Amino acid sequence: MVKQKAPEIVDVAIVGGGLVGLTLACALGGSGFRVAVIEPQPREPEAYWQRVLKQNDEGYDPRVSALTLASEQILRNLGAWDYMEQLRLCPYRHMHVWDGEGTAEIDFNAADMYEPYLGHIIENRVTLASLYQVMEKHPNLQLIQGVSLKGMSEPHLADDGDFSLRYLQLSDDSELQARLVVAADGARSQTRRLAGLTINEWDYQHHAIVTTVTSERSHQFTAWQRFTEDGPLALLPLAGDDDNTTSIVWSTSPDHARELMAMDEEAFKGALTQTFEERLGRILTTDERFCFPLIQRHAASYVEEGVALVGDAAHTIHPLAGQGVNLGFLDAATLAEELLHAEEVGADFGDKRWLRRYQRRRQGENLRMMGLMGAFRHLYGEVPPPLHWLRNSGMNVVNRVEPLKRFFAGRAMGLESGRPELAQRPVVT
Repeated sequence: MVKQKAPEIVDVAIVGGGLVGLTLACALGGSGFRVAVIEPQPREPEAYWQRVLKQNDEGYDPRVSALTLASEQILRNLGAWDYMEQLRLCPYRHMHVWDGEGTAEIDFNAADMYEPYLGHIIENRVTLASLYQVMEKHPNLQLIQGVSLKGMSEPHLADDGDFSLRYLQLSDDSELQARLVVAADGARSQTRRLAGLTINEWDYQHHAIVTTVTSERSHQFTAWQRFTEDGPLALLPLAGDDDNTTSIVWSTSPDHARELMAMDEEAFKGALTQTFEERLGRILTTDERFCFPLIQRHAASYVEEGVALVGDAAHTIHPLAGQGVNLGFLDAATLAEELLHAEEVGADFGDKRWLRRYQRRRQGENLRMMGLMGAFRHLYGEVPPPLHWLRNSGMNVVNRVEPLKRFFAGRAMGLESGRPELAQRPVVT
């Protein structure tokens, strides 16, 4: 009788090699953890890096993120930022927000925060390729590419009985055993479903259109956002030879989104120029448009025995403030911190009771941000005249009261207290 080879055992199996999953892996790089990243896309790190270098010469990734200073610090501490600077990124020093249905506006300025910039607009592929480069440097990190998670067992005691393991069945019929399985596989997470963790969903009744455009005037290294009764329209500055290329995120009703997607390029450029009130002059060119529905999701629990959720697997949020991936980076940094602490004190890091430490630190903060974005979404929708007057007055008050404005800017930049160590700047002595 031929004895089958026993499945490989790892400490942490991260399902999903996207931005958040790779951030968690890199945060565990160089530790005593054996970590496997399971990624369905075939992404050999060096080949992917070369592909992104070539793509940068050919155009822009329509998927961009507005990274906060906290996210930047995480990526700097991991060693990814140096690679990102070799590709391209665009700092923005100002943020201009205005009510298109009224007279209110707010200007945020990096100089008022004693910072060189408020954040960066970065194409997702730039961050992803850089994280893969970092991952390659750590021998305790293993990339299993081109396969997906097919099944997952209930936890069972390891042979020595000291801790629990879960069997993972992969799409190529191979198996893996892990003390902790981390769901970093997106909003429709298969891992979350297999773990039996429930998700609450709320349809924003908005679709988001994203594309890259060039404008007649410079973007002035400013993140622009206009609120309309249909939803917010943002133009985000991108790096390039000229400073007139921006990424747009246009959140609007499903019917209006369908109309915009059906337009030819000339009609769409005209609609965008008009809706943006020609703040950057005429829109000159547009790339291919992409449209997707906006749904808020939040997991009732982020953890189960031997399972933890991070990023979009745990929560999704309206893009109007660009906080989605930043919350995910903080999830990854916090979970890594708790796992490393468990290793230090000899605790069972896969035990649900230990994992609740991570949940306590992140779930409330994520809920608060989701609640704030939900309030903004309703406040800047179609409202009766008295509320319209109040929101205009409130925005103008915030713009005039510097301490209040700095408070909101600090939150948006990720400068609040209680951040994980990876998100903190070195103390200058």
